[in-house]
Amino acid sequence: MGLLERYEDLFPLTSATPRISLGEGNTPFLPLRNVGKSLGVKLYGKVEGANPTGSFKDRGMVLAVAKALEGRARAVVCASTGNTSASAAAYSAAAGLPCYVILPAGKVARGKLAQALIYGAKVLAVRGNFDKALELAMAASDEWRLAIVNSVNPYRLWGQRSGAWEICDELGRAPDWCVLPVGNAGNITAYWAGFVQYRRMGKCQGVPRMVGVQAQGASPLVSGVECDKPETVATAIRIGRPVNAQKARAAVKMSGGFFMAVSDEEILEAQSLLASREGVFAEPASCAPLAGLMRLKRDGKLPQATTIAMILTGNGLKDPDTAMSKAGEPVEVDGTMEALRKVMAP
Repeated sequence: MGLLERYEDLFPLTSATPRISLGEGNTPFLPLRNVGKSLGVKLYGKVEGANPTGSFKDRGMVLAVAKALEGRARAVVCASTGNTSASAAAYSAAAGLPCYVILPAGKVARGKLAQALIYGAKVLAVRGNFDKALELAMAASDEWRLAIVNSVNPYRLWGQRSGAWEICDELGRAPDWCVLPVGNAGNITAYWAGFVQYRRMGKCQGVPRMVGVQAQGASPLVSGVECDKPETVATAIRIGRPVNAQKARAAVKMSGGFFMAVSDEEILEAQSLLASREGVFAEPASCAPLAGLMRLKRDGKLPQATTIAMILTGNGLKDPDTAMSKAGEPVEVDGTMEALRKVMAP
């Protein structure tokens, strides 16, 4: 059952809204016992890489594209650092809508680029960063009356609330903390709205502190200054001017949470730890939250025994090159038992 059917009463649907689906949502909410024990907290990972196109974007995209169909849109357009393009292209293909994707040239992981292309989108790589790509996507939307499906689209954010609902359904309550990577700042806004909506409906108790983690090279919500040339290995959050900045600041403030920034080195260390200790392979941006928790632990600022939901926003196979740069290469040996005995020590 897709999200539009599962949470039909919680979405702004009408009888004319197509109930499209690629099987999104209902992603694993894993207890990360090994890493949690080392941090002294009860840690869970919401594995959004299990969505159809490998990221959390599918949650909002299914609703945004359904509403585009309902509104008889001519086509769909988006700017992207990668995951949005993959999701928009897939759902547009399923809905029979043309899809235009505007990407910053040379700044998108090849796994994500391959998805957008194979799903049949028209992909345009512009010389500039994501913020320039979004500016152009919005202008194209206005000029040709296309449905823009970035997080400026309210249906995108509404669909992403469903991640918070699933966490509450699993736990039977809201977690103490919800920690997310922050790029364009839509997801942290959506999760907060989802927790608040569930509490108001009496479906969960309490709301969590929202903690947003950015990369140091792209951390405008931490520094308070927009970044004209964002740089980080975590391509999914390489955004210097988040369009949802004001909403995200409000969500974090109302929840009693905070923003923080971590280095690329800390992100890659967290990615390796998560994979080697828990068997979960998430893309670099997804591991910024764990890097943040590890920093808080080292600084003595992580409350012990806290129940924490960590949103792992995308699959590690989205960007295998970055993972390989940290993990190293296979050991090449001759095809003999003698050669194996030299390197294996069970």
